[in-house]
Amino acid sequence: MKTLKSIIAAFALVIVCGAAKANVISEGDNLTRNFAINTYVDAMTRGKIQGLGDVVDQSAKFNMLRGKNVLSFTKNEMIESIKSNKNIEQNCTTSTTIMESNADLAVVKVDMQFDGFVRTNYVTVANTGKGWKITNVYSVFK
Repeated sequence: MKTLKSIIAAFALVIVCGAAKANVISEGDNLTRNFAINTYVDAMTRGKIQGLGDVVDQSAKFNMLRGKNVLSFTKNEMIESIKSNKNIEQNCTTSTTIMESNADLAVVKVDMQFDGFVRTNYVTVANTGKGWKITNVYSVFK
C-alpha cells in the first residue's frame, strides 16, 4: 500500500511539473508577417493550402482587375477557388518585394511571371492582435 501511495505521489508530481513547464502558445504566436506572406505565396504558386485559412482575416477582401472590370471575392470564395488547385504547382517565376512596412501593416508585391503575362498581387498584411493576417489582396494582370 505504501508503494502504491509513493507511485501515485510521484506520478502527480511529474504531471504538476510538466504542466508548470509547458509552453502555452496562443493563436497568434505563429502568425508572423513572413509566415503569412510565405503561406499565401505557397498557396498561390504551389497549391499548398495548409494554414491559408489561418493567415487570412475573416473580413479579407480579394479584388482582381481584369481589363476594365474589378472582380471582388470574400475569404471563403477565394479559399474555395484556391482549394480547386490544391497541390498543383504553377508554371511561373515568383518574386516578392516589400513596398511598405511598419509595426502594424505591410504591403507586399508578389509578382508571378507566367509565359505571356504577369500576375501582380498587392498583399496587405496587418497585425491584428491575433497575429499577422492578410486583410486585402489586389491582383492585376499584365
